[in-house]
Amino acid sequence: MSDEARTYLSTALTVMEDNALRRDDVDWDEVRRTAFAQASSAQRPRDTYRAIEAAVGSLGDGHSGFYDPKRLKEMFGEEQLRNPVEGRALAGRMGYLSLPGVQGSEAVYQQYVREGRSAVAKANRPKACGWVIDLRRNSGGNMWPMLAVVGPILGDGHVGSFVDADGKKTVWSIEKGSPHLNGESTGWGTSPPVGGGSAPFAVLTSRATASAGEAVTVAFRGRPDTRSFGEDTTGIPTGNAQHELSDGAMLNLTEVKYADRTGRAYDSPIPPDQPVVDNLGRGGAKDPVLEAAKEWLSEQPGCA
Repeated sequence: MSDEARTYLSTALTVMEDNALRRDDVDWDEVRRTAFAQASSAQRPRDTYRAIEAAVGSLGDGHSGFYDPKRLKEMFGEEQLRNPVEGRALAGRMGYLSLPGVQGSEAVYQQYVREGRSAVAKANRPKACGWVIDLRRNSGGNMWPMLAVVGPILGDGHVGSFVDADGKKTVWSIEKGSPHLNGESTGWGTSPPVGGGSAPFAVLTSRATASAGEAVTVAFRGRPDTRSFGEDTTGIPTGNAQHELSDGAMLNLTEVKYADRTGRAYDSPIPPDQPVVDNLGRGGAKDPVLEAAKEWLSEQPGCA
């Protein structure tokens, strides 16, 4: 192994050992022995990629990843919105908001928030007595634009937190309709509250609801007059941080888990309050999850 490759691999393993959420569950001596044996003839950084990928797999969090420069550009480059935020008014003065995942450039995030807030306004005509928040197609991405869209209807105050390996919490809150982290704005601008932030919510989840989609799910957990419907989420309710390596490759490491406003932390699939088998995308003529949500909302004060 060349000195360049050895330094590169050692640096990657050290970043993992220092930052991974489950670092205390890993036998790092064994991980290092295995990685250096696998990359024993490596001459360039890229010759160590497979060894690094295997080491990432040993973290056991199901969410961390390693991306070489080419793959990184494909995944995190100038991506356009694939699924727009959808808002519409339902019968019985209920508002419906479908919130897909979003990943891409700053321009993409700004577009997402603009379209999302317009969708909220559209769904709130006439003034909604309650809301359906559909996260079934939300496979993740950047949680902050998502919270910027639902913030005005979610209501101001503490809505969740990150919890790291040492138990340290970093609080998410909504202030004037915009998400904040430990009291600092995440940069999405204020938005007037919708319905005083106190309307009842039905949150829809599926097995495709993942990562940042699970963060939004958690932001509604523990909230009064809120009930979830559908299926368990994917099971990676954790936050990642990006660490760039010397050749432009990136370690995307799971470093925190999500906790709701009550302090309950999550690190596995999040079950709904009311399980309903979902036929979304399976050719069903009806939507039993949405129907169950509307039935519950229709029984709440203001919608009855």
